[in-house]
Order: sequence, then structure tokens, then C-alpha cells
Amino acid sequence: MLEYNNKKFVCHLDLGMELIRSKWKAVILCNLSKGPKRFLQLQRIVCGISQKVLNEKLTELENDGLIYKTVYAEVPPRVEFQLTEMGKDICPALELIKQWSKTHFSQLDK
Repeated sequence: MLEYNNKKFVCHLDLGMELIRSKWKAVILCNLSKGPKRFLQLQRIVCGISQKVLNEKLTELENDGLIYKTVYAEVPPRVEFQLTEMGKDICPALELIKQWSKTHFSQLDK
């Protein structure tokens, strides 16, 4: 058993999956792999996500060390989100899952 943030995990795979487990986290990470994004850019790209949920998921990803937020001292304030090194390291695995899904479920594109 592993313990992280007061939660118990069966193995490292269980822990790793916890960090990206949700409807939106992997999608957010994949979009940030293409470069920094502002909040509204992410909301437009990730169709169907509410501001509340996007804010929650960004906060969770930031707390887990996968992304970081840069707040620029401008008027109006500008905030950008981008991947940390740990966040960048998980993107190849997410890309493999995406390609696996395309290979085995390509008939759904039609």
C-alpha cells in the first residue's frame, strides 16, 4: 500500500491514475501539452466544461504538481496555465492511450 495526500493506493499505477482520473483532467493536460493556455481558451477548447468544474480541475492539477499557474501583473489581470516537468512527462502516456483508442474505436468517428 502507498499513501499520498492522506489517501491509500494499491500500487503506483493506482496512484498515477488518480492524478488524471476524471472526465476532464487528461483532456486539459493534452491541450496544455501544445503550450500555455488562458482560462477562457481552455474552456473553449474543452467543450462542455463549466467554469466551476474547469477551475476545480485546474486547482487539482496544480495541487498535484502537474501544471502551474502564472499570474501577470497587468490590468486586466492575465493568468496562464502550463505543464510542469512532471506534467510534460505524463503526456506521452496520454498520447499512447489516445492512439490506442483511435486504433480500436475508429469506427466511432463516422
